[in-house]
Amino acid sequence: MRDPEYAFRAARPEDAAAIEALDGSFATRTVFHVAVTENGFTLREIPVDPPLHKVFPAEDTEAADDPGTEDDPGTEEDPDRRTFVAAAADGGLAGFATVGYAAWNRRLVIEDIAIAPAHRGRGIGRALIGQAVAFARERGAVHIWLEVSNVNAPAIHAYRRLGFTLCGLDTALYDGTPSAGEQALYMSMPCR
Repeated sequence: MRDPEYAFRAARPEDAAAIEALDGSFATRTVFHVAVTENGFTLREIPVDPPLHKVFPAEDTEAADDPGTEDDPGTEEDPDRRTFVAAAADGGLAGFATVGYAAWNRRLVIEDIAIAPAHRGRGIGRALIGQAVAFARERGAVHIWLEVSNVNAPAIHAYRRLGFTLCGLDTALYDGTPSAGEQALYMSMPCR
């Protein structure tokens, strides 16, 4: 059976419900343990048994990522924000990436990215990052930056394969949230 073909494009208002409903959960048999030291931190990938199944809580921002709103990252109202989607041949949404460009430091931030479980491992994440890179170049970005939880080992490995490197840590970002106890890892790559 051949993989369905995908169309990569900017999000449209009619994509809002599918973006909101996309299952971004993941399962992993390893996580990255963060050890904070006097002069920095170290990461060590460790097994978890039973495997961790992470389901992200619903966003509590009202329509901030809705491609039909005035604040839309996928429309022309804000020329420095976009949401890109991967539409499957069957008409369903296979994934999306929301990005924003900050002119002051010439950084493109990948604010959110998710691939539906049934479509993972088919190069969709790589293609969506490619859309983000093209947008970054249009804007004149010098680097691309993202945040990922230390428990999301599958994403960390994928980002490393794409050329991202570790550039920072925040041990308190998730305090007071359902993800309390996790640490935020920051990764970046130059925009060539």
